[in-house]
Amino acid sequence: MRKFLVISIPIVTTVLFILVMLSDKVLKNPLTNDDNIPAVIDSIRDEIKKDNWAEASNKALQLTNTWDKITKRVQFSAEKDEINGFYKSLARLNGAIEAKDMSDAFMELNEAYEHWVNLGK
Repeated sequence: MRKFLVISIPIVTTVLFILVMLSDKVLKNPLTNDDNIPAVIDSIRDEIKKDNWAEASNKALQLTNTWDKITKRVQFSAEKDEINGFYKSLARLNGAIEAKDMSDAFMELNEAYEHWVNLGK
C-alpha cells in the first residue's frame, strides 16, 4: 500500500497541475449569459459607432465586471501579462469614452480583444 501511495500521489498531483494549466482555454469561454467578453466588446463598438457615449460607458463598466469574473476563473492558468494588458486596455478605454474620442476607443477595444484572443495561447 505504501509503495502504491508513493507512486500514485506524484502522478495524480502532476496530472492535476497539467489540467489546471491547460484549463484557461475552456474557462475563458462564457459559462453564463453575462460573461461573454467578445459580445460585450461588439456592443461597445456598436454604441460608439452610434455616438451613444453614455451607453458605451455603461457597457464598458459591464465589460470590467465581466473581466473581473473571468479573471478569477483563469488566474492560475493564464499569462499574467495578458490579464494585466486587458486591465490596461479597459482603463484606457474608459478614458477614451470619457473624452468621447472615437479612434482611441476603437484602438483600445481592438487591443483588449487581442488580449482576449491571446489568453490561453
